[in-house]
Amino acid sequence: MAPSTALPVKDMIAVRAIVARVRAPGRQRPLLLTGKNARAAAEAIAAALGDSLHRVDLASIVSKYIGETEKNLKRVFDAAAQSRLLLFDEADALFGARSTVKDSHDRHANAETDYLLQCAETYRGLAILVSRSQRRLPTAVRERLSILPFPRR
Repeated sequence: MAPSTALPVKDMIAVRAIVARVRAPGRQRPLLLTGKNARAAAEAIAAALGDSLHRVDLASIVSKYIGETEKNLKRVFDAAAQSRLLLFDEADALFGARSTVKDSHDRHANAETDYLLQCAETYRGLAILVSRSQRRLPTAVRERLSILPFPRR
């Protein structure tokens, strides 16, 4: 079954609105899709645009070594320069790490999230981040993303 037919009607309405926004001229804000249907929604967006998703598993990009996550992200964005849609799967691998700065490890975790958002904002295509979690993100992160829950309520 195609991803677009697997989604409920409310979700497909939201997908069509996203597609219309992507087709409009101008730079797109990175998109965070949350919930159990988030990945299917991303696939439906790609199908509606007639594009394929350049898929990145963020869990495999995140490193415990300081600076390595940023290097891995740079390689991903460089490799995806010709792609129109970039999908970051398991985005909570980075967003889960963002916290109040208590020590140098917290500062670096926050820097990784900031670097991902900076790259996503300057990416010439549409960066889609997918997270099954629908927990509330810090204001600094929310302000830089268009966030949509799937399934829609």
